[in-house]
Amino acid sequence: MFGNGVVGILSEATNKWERRAPLTPSHCARLLHGGRGKTGVSRIIVQPSTKRVHHDALYEDVGCEISEDLSQCGLILGIKQPKLEMILPNRAYAFFSHTHKAQKENMPLLDKILAERASLFDYELIVEDTGKRLLAFGKFAGRAGMIDFLRGLGLWYLNHGYSTPFLSLGSSYMYSSLAAAKAAVISIGEEIATMGLPSGICPLVFVFTGSGNVSRGAQEIFKLLPHTFVDPRKLPELHEMARDLTQSKQPSKRIFQVYGCVATCQDMVEHLNPSKSFNKADYYAHPEQYKPAFHEKIAPYASVIVNCMYWERRFPRLLTTKQIQDLMKNGCPLVGICDITCDVGGSIEFINQTTSIDSPFFRYEPFNDSYHYDLEGKGVMCSAVDILPTEFAKEASQHFGDILSHFTVSLASFRNLEELPAHLKRACIAHYGGLTQLYEYIPRMRKSDLDDPSIVLSNSNGNGRKYTVLVSLSGHLFDKFLINEALDIIEAAGGSFHLVKCQVGQITSDSSYSELEVGAEDKSVLDKIVDSLTSLANSSNSLGSQDKENNISLKVGEFQETIMDEKYDSKKVLILGAGRVCRPAAELLASIGSMTSRQLPKSSVTADFEEQNCVQVIVGSLYLKDAEEVTKGIPNAKAIQLDITSHESLSSWIAQVDVVISLLPPSCHGVIAKACIELKKHLVTASYVDDSMLKLDQDAKSAGITILGEMGLDPGIDHMMAMKMIDQAHAAKGKIRSFVSYCGGLPSPAAANNPLAYKFSWSPAGAIRAGWNPAAYRYQGEIIHVEEAL
Repeated sequence: MFGNGVVGILSEATNKWERRAPLTPSHCARLLHGGRGKTGVSRIIVQPSTKRVHHDALYEDVGCEISEDLSQCGLILGIKQPKLEMILPNRAYAFFSHTHKAQKENMPLLDKILAERASLFDYELIVEDTGKRLLAFGKFAGRAGMIDFLRGLGLWYLNHGYSTPFLSLGSSYMYSSLAAAKAAVISIGEEIATMGLPSGICPLVFVFTGSGNVSRGAQEIFKLLPHTFVDPRKLPELHEMARDLTQSKQPSKRIFQVYGCVATCQDMVEHLNPSKSFNKADYYAHPEQYKPAFHEKIAPYASVIVNCMYWERRFPRLLTTKQIQDLMKNGCPLVGICDITCDVGGSIEFINQTTSIDSPFFRYEPFNDSYHYDLEGKGVMCSAVDILPTEFAKEASQHFGDILSHFTVSLASFRNLEELPAHLKRACIAHYGGLTQLYEYIPRMRKSDLDDPSIVLSNSNGNGRKYTVLVSLSGHLFDKFLINEALDIIEAAGGSFHLVKCQVGQITSDSSYSELEVGAEDKSVLDKIVDSLTSLANSSNSLGSQDKENNISLKVGEFQETIMDEKYDSKKVLILGAGRVCRPAAELLASIGSMTSRQLPKSSVTADFEEQNCVQVIVGSLYLKDAEEVTKGIPNAKAIQLDITSHESLSSWIAQVDVVISLLPPSCHGVIAKACIELKKHLVTASYVDDSMLKLDQDAKSAGITILGEMGLDPGIDHMMAMKMIDQAHAAKGKIRSFVSYCGGLPSPAAANNPLAYKFSWSPAGAIRAGWNPAAYRYQGEIIHVEEAL
């Protein structure tokens, strides 16, 4: 089907907010009516979508066909990853796949593409000769992110006692166009210019990090407000001027502008040698010779940090958790961080989660290192929305399609990769059932994923990997297969590796860059690995200028002992089932470690209470998408696909955790309980304990584990509520005359509009099965037995 000239456009199904299209109706019109000989496109079939920013009728008007069936298409285009069932044999696909770094969550998609012998082109990998990406939404992310944050700023200040013009601004998606959104920003800018801002929140200083498209997009919106840009070196002077104003006898004085400051890498670090000045080339080559300075030179004067910078682990962080804690203790005026990079745990260490368009903000409280989902308390408002460009779906689609439509001409007609221009050929990850040469490293990277229980290092003392070091490699690692030699060295010595960062050179002259976290149980083993990698780099470099393409640049970070003692090790909990009960459980467990004894209810804090390390939550479901939906936005939580009928798979995951929680139907508990007994892991269930579970009592005791059943709503919470009321009555010297408990889907009287006055609030099958169960209760001093229905 390759090269048949028929193009398909996918409906986007991964996120309800995804309204963008790879090609707009106007792009389709040019491709269809430009002549097959010129464009290579004879037909365009568009999957119907009621949420796409361009309606189906607009595509039909220019000659496109509307159909769910894309089987006649040789080239299929999308924005985000399609569902696995949409991958058809021997077709070419182009979308943002997020697979070239062996991202675990997208490996089933890559496997499906390989199995169907399809071709995969990744937009992220289409770059010009200079290495600059040709298909990106950076400016739109900056624009949308800045507008959304200004809206949040209005809410933040209102919660802290200030009314500001920002409060009247909407989120980006609330406007019909980018122009309309800009007009709204201009309007609040006019109000600031005429009415001013309260002096108590001024000077309002926005610090922009980075100078790329994302930063430029954010600054484009900022510049619509009355503003002055300040040199980073002048920030202390501005701060002093503002302090003098607040200490004057004019507390009601208003400020009629905001301030901006663009911080680049020279403002973020300093050379360890005070006699040496900053040199960008030297910093990129030897980041270990520089120390962080942003927290001293810039952050103390910032009200808002708009983070748009590119960051790698080998560089100092922009802000660490310890630095923000010290800053806030010293009265730093920082109220918010707009992290448009969405780099979780990256340049800003305490950004530990992404947020959504629905819930774009969370509050980080540095004083006790805790996270909250309101804007009312102390701390810093944070935003890290990872799908910002779709808020301006119309303009973003037009911008994207303006470029993609030119590439479509080649992709719609190619039959052999060699026919394609170099920038497209090198963006092809898979072709005819195999990985292309540049991406043959992916299987090795998949094996490096330490989340896979089959490759976690064994350790007789149960503490796992003990020593780690970050190793940075640069050179022609992938096209010359030098990465394989490095990985062979690590594995042969008995070590492990985990891919932290991966940048693949996109043109022949480009080198690639990888960061590997190398681990071993013994420091001497790790020393040996580092020595061998150093020898590999030295031997490649000793070949001299005649073979520069085989040179490797190696940098070794500081050795770290990652696990000190078992009692400090974080605990892991596996939750089976991704229904409605799952998310509250995952949120509560993941919050342990970020909640201190001061935050916990007094009733749960005993005299011997110890602060907990964080709990890692793993949610397993037969359907990965359900688990991903549950864990989205929850720190320390991840989703896996798990079929409990596979004993090998179930056991491998149970073996990695401390406690298993089954939120599956009672019929599933037996197989789970037996695996927990075999592996000596505790189990909690939310359903009734039936006869088959009761028979496992002695086996559980022999294994030294606890199986705690009936910890749901009914039974579970109803028992606790009952005993609470009974105990309270007894404490008040009362007597229980009668106790009747109703539990289930009892609607409010106004909604009880059926003969049973009952509505299902849980599984109908479960409710019906419960109705068959035997029961025993006391009525007027007599024990009443109800026999089983069947």
